[in-house]
Amino acid sequence: MTPFLRTTALVTILAVAACGQAGTDGQTQHGQTQEDQIQNDAIQAGQTAGMPELGDFGVDLTARNVTLDPGDDFFAYANGTWLDAFEIPEDKSRYGAFTILRDRSEERTRAIIDDLAGADAPAGSPEQLVGDYYGSFLDINTVNAKGMAPIRPLLEAISAIDGQSDLAAAFGRAERAGGAAPIRGGLSINRLNPDEYQYSVGHSGLGLPDRDYYLEDTDRFTGIREKYQAHIAEMLTFAGMDGADGLAADIVALETRIAGAHWPRADRRNRDKTLNPTKVSELSTHHPNFDWQAFFTGAGADVAVINLSHPSAMDPIIAIINETPLETWKAYLTFHTLANHAFLLSEDVDTARFNFSGKVLRGQPEQRERWKRGVQLVSGLDSLGEALGQIYVQRHFPESAKRQMEGLVENLRTALGLRIDQLDWMGEDTKALAREKLAAFRPKIAYPDTWRTYDGLNIEAGDLFGNYVRVRDFFYDFDMARLNRPTDRDEWFMTPQTVNAYYNPPYNEIVFPAAILQPPFFDPYADPAVNYGAIGAVIGHEMGHGFDDQGSKSDARGVQRNWWTDEDRARFEERADALVAQYNAYEPIEGATVDGRFTLGENIGDLGGLSMAYHAYKLSLDGKEALVIDGLTGDQRFFLAWAQVWRSKDREQTLLARLKSDPHSPEEFRVNGVVRNMDAWYDAFGVTSDNALYLPPEQRVSIW
Repeated sequence: MTPFLRTTALVTILAVAACGQAGTDGQTQHGQTQEDQIQNDAIQAGQTAGMPELGDFGVDLTARNVTLDPGDDFFAYANGTWLDAFEIPEDKSRYGAFTILRDRSEERTRAIIDDLAGADAPAGSPEQLVGDYYGSFLDINTVNAKGMAPIRPLLEAISAIDGQSDLAAAFGRAERAGGAAPIRGGLSINRLNPDEYQYSVGHSGLGLPDRDYYLEDTDRFTGIREKYQAHIAEMLTFAGMDGADGLAADIVALETRIAGAHWPRADRRNRDKTLNPTKVSELSTHHPNFDWQAFFTGAGADVAVINLSHPSAMDPIIAIINETPLETWKAYLTFHTLANHAFLLSEDVDTARFNFSGKVLRGQPEQRERWKRGVQLVSGLDSLGEALGQIYVQRHFPESAKRQMEGLVENLRTALGLRIDQLDWMGEDTKALAREKLAAFRPKIAYPDTWRTYDGLNIEAGDLFGNYVRVRDFFYDFDMARLNRPTDRDEWFMTPQTVNAYYNPPYNEIVFPAAILQPPFFDPYADPAVNYGAIGAVIGHEMGHGFDDQGSKSDARGVQRNWWTDEDRARFEERADALVAQYNAYEPIEGATVDGRFTLGENIGDLGGLSMAYHAYKLSLDGKEALVIDGLTGDQRFFLAWAQVWRSKDREQTLLARLKSDPHSPEEFRVNGVVRNMDAWYDAFGVTSDNALYLPPEQRVSIW
């Protein structure tokens, strides 16, 4: 989860159609067998009856490179033919299984938007809001004709800043105003009491993906900084600022100082270090020389206690704030405000922004088509995403998939419980609390039970910039109004049409939106080994986050506290440290390695998730041997399914950004780095000490 909540307030468009529930005789209320219902649901979702979408049993074997030994590079063995032949589309910075499903979801959402926009809808109705918002983005002629005019009021407010109190208030407004600030705040969940919201404040304010982009003195990063400075100057010229080149140099120098005060990325995900309840009345004593009251007034946050995420960074950043000329700060705020809103402005501004953020930072040759970006804008969580999601699940989500997912989740829960019982490194006292946490896991599958409302949101045809600002204000005001209310544990932090999944520690919940419940992740007609190796491992991954190096710091109720004995925690960390060392050695780009400490939580999730899924798969066989299909054993199909899920290619610039800012390891190591730690993989593919991925048994890491 991000530090601050992104919430959406929406209204029901259409009721989700309920399928018949299975009775005790195996018949649905409509007289169909459960198997018939599964097939009918799959047909409705566009799948041929009785056939898996990929290959003969759920894995695309044509992607393999069988000239490779799976023990030398299992990722390339499973995906090598595809990796060698596939060219990333010009409008993509990376491509893989997630991209395919996201493109499919995007096409489906566009069709829904087109249907809604075609109606003669009354003002304030979902049809009117969706249609006019999307239409205002597609109306590029009107956008071009307005030029810079829509953003002028925001830029003029920056120009009018007069003194340090005004500046602090501008930093407080950054979350609402879509700007930037070295100190920034937003709504979060209180980790010490998940039944209440709280306001969190931490360091921010960088325009490049991570502090390393400023601090590493290599040709690669020096070149990016030079292009960044030129980009800043170009954007300031659009804003009409004199001396743009000099101001751009000042901004890069300023952000470099801010980067030096930022915590390293591994520390930023350390939940012990980032939990610091602080009274607002004491901020001026602990961190003086900054107008905190003006900051909170600007934010519209009336709070007595906050969480201060990065306390040791505050004094150095406050010193930077006070030592930097006000005119430099105004230029800084002008640049970031313009850059963050460039996609809403005329094509020259939008293109200039893409030329840096897309081409330079991600290596993406071409901008995505405008309709795709329009769908993304309208269907986001902090936009009209749930309104569209209701129709999405009605049209494209088979209810049988939800029932099968519920069964898989419980199978994985059972497997993890058995694995906890068998742990030789954890004592009984800690095991008892681990079982309690496992039992309390709340799965959310496909879509919310209650859809949001958005009464009072005003969308106007032909006013793209104004629509965006009103949407942002609507949700920001909604968040601020929640500061003194109980948390909503039924809230979702992804829309149904999102291809992803997550674990939320304060709520102790695992969440799987509808759009990820498709091949290659889940296929009702696939071999069970494939579904366990794919969606089963994804379920296990999210469960694993409840027991990774950070998620394990929260208990069954989601309260952050130490429920471990010191001895058990030490043994856990010994194993985690061994996994860190393994991943630190992986070098996907020359001179740029995986950060094993930063990616530890995801790596534990991958390893634990696949191990749980394998255990659950074996339980499902009930002691029987799986059939051999196309010459492959059940275990081989299981591991190939995992490798197929992570089939992906990245442009080098994108991969570099991910190494510096993404807590997930590159896909190659989400496969190779995991399987080499599992004894069952060695047995399945005959891996020996002669193979490159071989690890001696005593070096294989097993945590969960």
